[in-house]
Amino acid sequence: MKPIFDINDGDFLFETSDGIAYDSNGNMMMRIGDNMAMDMEEGDLHFVSGWHLPFFDDNDEDDDF
Repeated sequence: MKPIFDINDGDFLFETSDGIAYDSNGNMMMRIGDNMAMDMEEGDLHFVSGWHLPFFDDNDEDDDF
């Protein structure tokens, strides 16, 4: 999986599970939106290059397979 660029810090985030990532300093970040994450220690919001979304969303009830 590709790293996510944290625009505020100039650092990279590495996703470990859906919606959770860590930066190179070990700070946990939680996805807030496609281009936003929250530092779980400081509570600060960070702009990011784009959170990688899964190929499809299992929670999508509108699928007509």
